[in-house]
Parts: sequence; structure tokens; C-alpha cells
Amino acid sequence: MGELLRVENLRTYFFTEAGVVKAVDDVSFVVNEGEPLGLVGESGSGKTVTVLSAMGIVTKPGRIVSGKIFFRGQELDHASENEMRKIRGKKIGYVSQDPNSSLDPLYTIGNQLQEVIRTHFEVSKDEGWDRGIKLLKLVGIPEAETRMKSFPHELSGGMRQRVAIARALAGEPELLVADEPTTNLDVTIQAQVLELLKTLEKDLQMSLILITHDMGLIAEMTDRVVVLYAGKVAEEASTHELFQTPRHPYSAALLNSVPRLDRKAALVPIGGGIPNLITPPNGCRFHPRCAFTKQVCMDQIPPLEDIGGRRAVSCHRWKEIELRRNV
Repeated sequence: MGELLRVENLRTYFFTEAGVVKAVDDVSFVVNEGEPLGLVGESGSGKTVTVLSAMGIVTKPGRIVSGKIFFRGQELDHASENEMRKIRGKKIGYVSQDPNSSLDPLYTIGNQLQEVIRTHFEVSKDEGWDRGIKLLKLVGIPEAETRMKSFPHELSGGMRQRVAIARALAGEPELLVADEPTTNLDVTIQAQVLELLKTLEKDLQMSLILITHDMGLIAEMTDRVVVLYAGKVAEEASTHELFQTPRHPYSAALLNSVPRLDRKAALVPIGGGIPNLITPPNGCRFHPRCAFTKQVCMDQIPPLEDIGGRRAVSCHRWKEIELRRNV
């Protein structure tokens, strides 16, 4: 299994009038070929900023302060914009949680698919049109030839999200980033979109990064998971190991806040909220919300410790405490 994307000690800060927002503050992880990875955490944990940093599209006043980003061994953090254009769309596709933000209301679906196709491939307008039809069929849109002439507002939310996925696939990427891809969809359409992503990942032999706050989606869609909290990695593990034996109190808290159909267990909400990242807490950023806090947690930032078996955890007390899912 080859290494596809590597992020090392990434720091991305936003320089605002109110102060410096440390949105991503020393994040590291690896995406391997054929191993779907989940980035999970509450809103404000740094999930989206992390992948946008990897793709070189952090908007001002944000900028990458330090860290290394590699795609198939090629260093991206100092790549020129022209070099990054060859990576974005072509090597890495991106699906946002709101398809309306990625589809231009003034142009037809066909025009927008052709734009991406002809940017990355030397094809005629007619061939680009034919490829667009094939993409719409690939993502399960009926009457693809007719839909190519439609405008985004003429499609349902589920159809627009399928078009957004088709557009992300137009450059035939090796890695697809799906950023909360089902957030604005009803439950039935959510299931269809998730099934589509699983099918595409398998059929196209494409790697996947799923960004979500939903542990249920993590269980269904990923093999490995990186838990982010307040811009830092709390834990990294295989999905199975994380669900069976979480090592970080935040990972356990996320699992225990999710309803389960197989067992009768009271939900335990996580008290408090993500801290202000202009003035984050000293020590472990989770300590104000953690039931296991001791003085060392308040005083010292815990390192991301390799605990064996491709697992890592950032907690001073992970050896001392026993964490369980509610039963």
C-alpha cells in the first residue's frame, strides 16, 4: 500500500484584527492508497482548514505558517500556483458540504463540467461534452444528456450534490476529499450519496478523505480516523480500534454522544464548547472539558505519542485511565 498524501506538523493561522486564530496547530497524518481516512471532530476543530491547506487554497487572512505537505513524495507547501493547479482537480478532487458554493448559478451543468475536463485534458469541445455525460451517468443522474443543459437551480439538492461529485471527478483524481458531503440533504438522499461514494471509491480505485462530525459516517465509510480537537490531533487509529478502545477522552466523549440502535444507553453530551483559538487554554486544549484533568494537563501540551500498531494519542494520562463506550 503506497503513501499518497502526507501532512507533517502543519500550522495554518488566520491573522485577524481580533488576534491570531490558530485554526490548525501542529497536525500530522498520512493517507495511504486504498485506505479511506476520516477527519472527525466538532465544528471549529480544524478539519476543513487542514485539507484546504493541503490543497493550497486557504483564503486570506489565513496562511500556512509552517509544516510540510507531500503528495506522492512531491512537496506542495512551497509549490507555485501553476504547480498547484496541476494537483487540484487533477490529482485531488474536492466536494464541499454545500454544492451551491461550488456550482455557478449562471452556467449550465455541461459548461461547468466541460471547464474542468478541458482544463486538465487536451480534448475538443464535443469530446468534453461526451465526457461530461459519462460523468453524470457515473454518479447516477438520469437523463444525463438533458441535465447537461440544465442550470443548478433546476436540480434538487441531492442532484446538485451528485453534480458536485461529478465535477470533482472530472480530472480523474487519485484522492477525493468529501467535506461533510451529506450535511444539507435529507436522510434518504444522504444514504444514496454515501453509497455512491463507496461505489466510486471501489470502482475507480480512488482514495478518500471524509470530513465529518458524525461518528456514524466514520464507522460506515472509513478504515482509519484522525480525531481533531481545537486545531490539534487528539488521536489517530484504525476505525475499528477507535470504536472498540478509544484512548483519548475526547474520542470517547464523541462516541458516547452518538445514539445507538443496538443498545439502550443514555447519551452523554460533551459539556462546554471548542475554545477560543485566539487564546486557547494552556496545556491540553481539551482539559477544561475533560473529566480526567490533572495539573499536568493544565500545564503541559501533551505530545502526539506513537503507542504502537499505527496508533497515536495526545494525552498525558492515556495509560492510567480506562475509557469505554456507554453500554
